Amino acid sequence: MERQDELMNIGAVAKATGLATSALRFYEQKGLLAPTMRNGAGYRLYDGQAVEQVRFIRSAQGVGFNLDDIRTLLDLEQQDAGSSQADVQGLLERRLAQVDEKMKELKRVRTALGRALERCRGSNGECAVIREISPKRS
Repeated sequence: MERQDELMNIGAVAKATGLATSALRFYEQKGLLAPTMRNGAGYRLYDGQAVEQVRFIRSAQGVGFNLDDIRTLLDLEQQDAGSSQADVQGLLERRLAQVDEKMKELKRVRTALGRALERCRGSNGECAVIREISPKRS
């Protein structure tokens, strides 16, 4: 196990987080992760904080935050807790509203698909749904 004060190469960080090195490079490209330093040969070196930061990124993605949201959260983490609370709350409120809207849209899609399935089950031979959604043929 790596000690927190030891520097790790990108492969060690990938192993510790269960991600591919390409994912870590992607996070770096998007400004979410930065190597602590580069060695003389130009290889990325990370400290133990990088592992925690990658875990935070993955966890935030898991609850629906996009990369821009995560960048904002990481930036806010560096600020005074009192001043950033309102910003985090606003971000959470916006994301929750987006999730609610997506759920409404998915419910509409589910209803339409359920109706289409019932029509298809009720047809004999060719399913009428295919004719309905196919482009008109000249």
